[in-house]
Amino acid sequence: MRQPGSAIKPVTYATALRKGYTAAHLLMDTPTTFPVISQPDYKPINYDGNFHGPLQIRYALGNSINVPAVKMLAQVGLKEVLTTAEQVGISTLAPTTQNLRRLGLSVTLGGGEVRLLEMTAAYATFANGGLRAEPVSILKVTDKDGKILDEYKPVSGKSALTPQQAFLISDILADNNARLITFGEHSALVIPGRTVAAKTGTTNDKRDNWTIGWTPQIVV
Repeated sequence: MRQPGSAIKPVTYATALRKGYTAAHLLMDTPTTFPVISQPDYKPINYDGNFHGPLQIRYALGNSINVPAVKMLAQVGLKEVLTTAEQVGISTLAPTTQNLRRLGLSVTLGGGEVRLLEMTAAYATFANGGLRAEPVSILKVTDKDGKILDEYKPVSGKSALTPQQAFLISDILADNNARLITFGEHSALVIPGRTVAAKTGTTNDKRDNWTIGWTPQIVV
């Protein structure tokens, strides 16, 4: 179980798309205080320590800006985001009573622990046009003579997002112009000759750094 950092943000924005928001919806990246019952107020900050003013969802997600992501979660609701997380394959963030009690707005910045395999499966849902496929490790078993003892039979994935919603998340995260503020024009996320979507995540004290990249054929 590891915190995913900003690698979980696409789940928040996928939830927003399900609720009718568009990639052009405007979010304000400004200093913001969120009151928390029986705890100190929550004042999220951005990775670069700066605020960038009005940002469309495309650029807020592409540049992985923290404050707009927290505002987006506040608008769509924690339970809805956790529901999306479970549906795309992240069982550790299911909307259980316990999770709803222990998790808050910081979950969109990685405040809830996940498993690497489940995160990879969740991104496969984006790559797969919104269809969630359960991870499989053993495809075929044969004996010493080559006789097939057991073989995996592919099944249709379960719809977790619409094709349009999955496409938009992948399109935003493959758009080099949408991440210039944070990553610059010639970052390592650009793969020459290929259209590759990618999302990074950094946890507290830089303990873990994630980079997940995908095409319709593969997630790494």
